[in-house]
Amino acid sequence: MWKIAVGFALFAALALYILSKGGDIDMSGEKHGEPLPPAAEAPASQASDSK
Repeated sequence: MWKIAVGFALFAALALYILSKGGDIDMSGEKHGEPLPPAAEAPASQASDSK
């Protein structure tokens, strides 16, 4: 049983290390009411212009 706990702790530590080295990672969940980044807005405006 203790091997499972040690394995989980090692896996969690490895996951946190990888996420910390990943750069700009947002782990705060969904955002409601915030504007989309400019890159995400461009295809939507091009699609509405083609009508």
